Amino acid sequence: MGKTRYMEATRKLKNHHRRQRKCARVQLIKNGKKQIAAFVPNDGCLNYIEENDEVLIAGFGRTGHSVGAIRGVHFKVVKVSGISLLALFKEKKEKPRS
Repeated sequence: MGKTRYMEATRKLKNHHRRQRKCARVQLIKNGKKQIAAFVPNDGCLNYIEENDEVLIAGFGRTGHSVGAIRGVHFKVVKVSGISLLALFKEKKEKPRS
């Protein structure tokens, strides 16, 4: 569990495609000062995450290693404000108004 701090943090890929992956900068609740970069899956899911939203983070790939060409990203966003990011993406649920 964490709260989002900075949005639109992008990570460059290490291959030749020069694409940037969208990541969210998340400050953990458990130890309040630690900030991590979390990958936001699916195209356009970054639009469902706002600053200071509470997000659920899951591991991304092997323990202690990043996935593929995304350097330094070991986590991914699973839920936003208690609602699955996939359900928001498929428009099965709406994000509650806070």
